[in-house]
Amino acid sequence: MVASHTKPNEFDAVVVGSGPNGLAAAVTLARAKLSVLVVEANETIGGGTRSMELTLPGFVHDVCSAVHPLAVGSPFFRDLPLHEYGLEWIHPEIPLAHPLSGSEAVSLRRSLAETAHAIGIDGRTYKDLMNPLVEAWWELAEEFLQPMIHLPRKPLALVRFGLRAIQPAQWLARRFSTQPARALFAGLAAHSFLPLSAPASAAFGLVLGAAGHVVGWPFPRGGAQKISDALAAYLRSLGGRIETGRRISTLAELPRSRAVLLDIAPKGFLNLAGSALSGRYRSNLEHFRYGPGVFKIDYALNDPIPWSADDCRRAGTVHVGGTYAEVAASEYTVARQHAIPSNPFVLLAQPTVNDPSRAPEGKHIAWAYCHVPGGSLCDLAGSIENQIERFAPGFRDCILARHVMNSADLERHNANLVGGAVNGGSLDLRHLVIRPVLSLKPYRTPLSGVYLCSASTPPGGGVHGMCGYHAARLALKEVFRH
Repeated sequence: MVASHTKPNEFDAVVVGSGPNGLAAAVTLARAKLSVLVVEANETIGGGTRSMELTLPGFVHDVCSAVHPLAVGSPFFRDLPLHEYGLEWIHPEIPLAHPLSGSEAVSLRRSLAETAHAIGIDGRTYKDLMNPLVEAWWELAEEFLQPMIHLPRKPLALVRFGLRAIQPAQWLARRFSTQPARALFAGLAAHSFLPLSAPASAAFGLVLGAAGHVVGWPFPRGGAQKISDALAAYLRSLGGRIETGRRISTLAELPRSRAVLLDIAPKGFLNLAGSALSGRYRSNLEHFRYGPGVFKIDYALNDPIPWSADDCRRAGTVHVGGTYAEVAASEYTVARQHAIPSNPFVLLAQPTVNDPSRAPEGKHIAWAYCHVPGGSLCDLAGSIENQIERFAPGFRDCILARHVMNSADLERHNANLVGGAVNGGSLDLRHLVIRPVLSLKPYRTPLSGVYLCSASTPPGGGVHGMCGYHAARLALKEVFRH
């Protein structure tokens, strides 16, 4: 927001929201020697990267995100000295396991060769799919972690990736002849919240699979809060300021500055801007689709989850959904029929397998969620536990306490999670391009000096900081002429 000539600016830039994208924007601006203030409505920073004792004293749970392949695989995070500020990544022995039946499971290992070998006759097909992305990860990450409409630096590599990524996941899954390989890819692609028949659903299977081989699927020692705390500490070392417990109702309440960056969803921006937004831009934000939500449970456990499959006992993340057909049916029910699946695909993390600091001695935690229609008030605790019990008989006997959050609860906890949508908006092909509007510079708003930098801007959801980074880079160029 451009200041008048009669009153000095209090800051060069103000960032609203301290989620990973807000902090990424603030760090990017502070590294350019600008004075930066971050204002956060909650008493604690972090947005989707927060940890709390949700169940019992001494059990530290991740409120939203738990496992972070895109953080370690992000060009923004790669360039930061966050290890100097207390961030330590833990890499499970097995990044991801997917139980099938009884003691049978398929797993994604850090080694592409080991994963391909374990898949058996589909190993060559799997390696052919993943290897080009694994070998060119850092160059391609720069390309797909930004607006889809851009001039690529590596056009040939991006085209090769794009021709596969734009396909429905079911098309690529048909290349596999065995159930384990098909199920593994289905679980990866289902992170898209899309039906596996939807265009571009394959992209998520390719990206998350390749990330597992390049950087793993790690989590921070002590919980996701450590990511936010490290970013905040680094920001303060650069001279940035953070104010918590400061809820902003209108843009006029912000301190005077030359630029404002908003780590908020379009719904929140409409509320902040009020009548200042009008016309087509306002209409686009009002019709922005947020996609499905989640139902989430955090568990305090007396013992580790008693998985029947050994790989599941050693994995950091477990995809609980059974066969390809079962995963596909669950996601189709949610995304196309807007209904509750009877056997939901469950994404589960078990941090204390590798980080005992998260629970009292000898105890454990688990984090699990499934996809539901946006805004759903349904209680799926029984369905989730039935799915886990199916592959880990005796699981219910391990439960000391549980904390549940439906989609509405999640939005009340974090206003950016509209309808419980954790990705900041639908990840279908339309909303990958039009996010939140069709523009070569989608971070820019019609208000002078005001930019959006939440997961509702490209490249979308995930703890990678790239939405905030790109928005800040645009503000540096347009406002500060850097």
